[in-house]
Amino acid sequence: MRQVLLTVPDEFYAPFMKLVKALPFAIKAKPVAQPKPKQYTPAQQEWIADFREALHEVELHQQRKVKLKTADELLKELRNNDLD
Repeated sequence: MRQVLLTVPDEFYAPFMKLVKALPFAIKAKPVAQPKPKQYTPAQQEWIADFREALHEVELHQQRKVKLKTADELLKELRNNDLD
């Protein structure tokens, strides 16, 4: 026996279950509760926002709309800021 997990939009659930019950073999169909959305701390939310912004900058760079710093340029900037 194999197990199949399907995600069905709410508006199609009732007709889908009717179809499943009409099949000529035994099926155990039971609804599964929707997972609760995760709650993030403010620090996690800030990290996620920063990460999304960084990904957006990479996408712009790949589209040749912006030029990102090289690793050497970044290291030089970090060293210069350390000395200030």
